[in-house]
Amino acid sequence: MMRLGARVSRIVKNGICSRLPEAPPLLRPKMAAPSAFRYLSYNNSGFTSNPVAIEMIKYAMGVARAQRTEEELSRGLLILEQCESTQADDNSKGLVELARSTLLYESGSYKEAIERLGKIQDLNLSSIALKVAAFEAMVGVYLELHQEDAASVVADLALRLLGTVRVEMGDVGGFDVLNHRVKAIKGLFELICGNLNSAQFFEGINKERTFIGNATLSYGVFLHGKRDFDTAKELYQKVIHEMPSIKNFTSPNNLGACNMSPEEISISAACALGQLEAHTGNFNDAEEILTTALKQAEEHFGSRHPKVGVILTCIALMYRLKAVAEHSSSLLLQEGLFRKAIELLKAPPLDADGPSDVFTKRDIIALARGGYADALLVQQMRKDEGERLKKWSENAWGNSWMSLSEALELSNTSPKVPVIDTRICRAI
Repeated sequence: MMRLGARVSRIVKNGICSRLPEAPPLLRPKMAAPSAFRYLSYNNSGFTSNPVAIEMIKYAMGVARAQRTEEELSRGLLILEQCESTQADDNSKGLVELARSTLLYESGSYKEAIERLGKIQDLNLSSIALKVAAFEAMVGVYLELHQEDAASVVADLALRLLGTVRVEMGDVGGFDVLNHRVKAIKGLFELICGNLNSAQFFEGINKERTFIGNATLSYGVFLHGKRDFDTAKELYQKVIHEMPSIKNFTSPNNLGACNMSPEEISISAACALGQLEAHTGNFNDAEEILTTALKQAEEHFGSRHPKVGVILTCIALMYRLKAVAEHSSSLLLQEGLFRKAIELLKAPPLDADGPSDVFTKRDIIALARGGYADALLVQQMRKDEGERLKKWSENAWGNSWMSLSEALELSNTSPKVPVIDTRICRAI
């Protein structure tokens, strides 16, 4: 097994890292050549970690998330730091780093979260699943930050890693699961870029015997955007059903961090299913499912977290679609939801010329302010305010594959359907 690990390490160093393209300077990912590791089998026999470390990680996460205060976050991070310092094996240290990056991400410290994910690549891990989880989370955070170049660098590195090892050594236990995960995160990147012809990145996911939460959800989003509503619904429901049954958070097939954590997957799947029901005119089901997703987000992140604002935007857009379909009016309800969402999303100050800097969640803020603007434009006394909001939103909207008006005025004849992915807070 040691010879196997050494061989893999040599393959990685010689075959990948020397050809890695350079990432943007703002949050350049730290991509040192991975150290030796071994592959996982489907029965998880290749993954070992210290049970004491697992309990300390769970305790630290509970402390940090209890009231979501800065003091409790600091306590949780301190416990994780102490936990890591007592661990002799790098697998356990890698789990600690995944947990630490997740807490930092949830508190809005994106740069620090990425730095922690990068440290995992320096560890002498025996588990490739930890490295894949770190790659996956890093891509997710970069996509949320609208740093597509950096996300592409990391996704391509992960693809080259698995591809090179496969050529040199062939398929070994657990390889297909990890390969699906890496290809799916690359597929999510392609969807962000407006490429709906990215089916090759999701091939075989629905046929895989082992459940893969993130990959299954991303495949559902892909099919949802292409109006394959029936299959997308099946995939969303599968994620919602399967994720809570994963009691072991070290499960290598669903190991995750930051916006790719199991909790994020569950919430995002519920929100996506609620949107799908709205897109197919099942508004009662949509309201119930989105309300459930909202409660989950409030319980996990806290009622004032920006992720709650993302789901409120989805609910407001659902009521907007319902009003159009039923020829009814819910302007006051929409206005209140959009206004609350904008507050929680921490939207930048309104500027008639539009935002000058890149900021997180700009897709969602543009949709919320655009929907809010439409609710004001029909009110004569507030028409000027609505015009200013509309202009700002159109300038902020960054998608080239669909205009803001097309996203807001969705119809049955629209060839593409925008799906809000709450994991990365982007409209896909």
